[in-house]
Amino acid sequence: MTTAQHKIGSGFDATSTADDVLQGMDLSGKLAIVTGGYSGIGLETTRALTRLGARAIVPARRPAEALRALEGVSGVEVDEMDLSDLESVRGFAERYLASGRTVDFVIDSAGIMACPETRVGPGWEAQFAINHLGHFALVNRLWPALEPGGARVVSVSSGGHHMSGIRWDDIHWRRDYDKWQAYGQAKTANALFAVHLDRLAKGVGVRAFAVHPGVIITPLLRHVPEEERVEFGWFDGDGNLRDPDFFKAPQQGAATQVWAATSPQLTGLGGLYLEDCDVAEPAPADGEMRGVKDWATDPEQAARLWELSAELTSVNAFAA
Repeated sequence: MTTAQHKIGSGFDATSTADDVLQGMDLSGKLAIVTGGYSGIGLETTRALTRLGARAIVPARRPAEALRALEGVSGVEVDEMDLSDLESVRGFAERYLASGRTVDFVIDSAGIMACPETRVGPGWEAQFAINHLGHFALVNRLWPALEPGGARVVSVSSGGHHMSGIRWDDIHWRRDYDKWQAYGQAKTANALFAVHLDRLAKGVGVRAFAVHPGVIITPLLRHVPEEERVEFGWFDGDGNLRDPDFFKAPQQGAATQVWAATSPQLTGLGGLYLEDCDVAEPAPADGEMRGVKDWATDPEQAARLWELSAELTSVNAFAA
């Protein structure tokens, strides 16, 4: 199978920051919706975009916390939204549509990782529900506001997608729950969402990308106990980083999603998985966790996941 998953020579790399990839741009008049835009790489994304004149809407499960984190950042609005609650997602989207504004960038940066087995909604596995289904419903509900001929949707995936494709026979992990494989499935879903959304939306000039931001020390690690961090080789027994160069700073972690949302280098492209501010190569056969696995770019699986997600959420902006 041929693939467009090959580097384009962007001139950026793993050390590039969000400010680096935005250098020279003027984002005045642009509007971004950034989920998770008040913590970790989401916060750095919000800061970087607004420094260059964009306005940002940050939907937050904890609005008061978001307001504190964003204090002093100009051009930001905070609204309430809980990705685990589809009624909350609907409410946010309806308020936004009622404002009559369009949106240029939707950056789906919020998520959870490796949490204990948790059920939300009608018993859905929380990582799949929050990381994927909540964002699926959000983007579909916001579809009327996406600016034709220029809007981009950025789905924040992860190299963690290497840990699992879609578990079609037990997508909600009713048996044998494994928190890391469940995370892997959710991140694969994020990538497949971008593949199919791009296929559906590119006819009107709306494009979608999935990104791996890199490995960053952020609150996303809240569910990873200290012993696991040591076991993975991230930290030593005293809590010190074993290899500081392995981790990106939050500003570097935000760079790929900011590049995906704004870069003219991606004009005419879409449905791709990006890492280190470039298009990712196919994953190597040696099992190293870099590049993108076939199961995260397969258009047939992407279409199947879209139909399942539409059925589960009762939302599909592209229904005939």
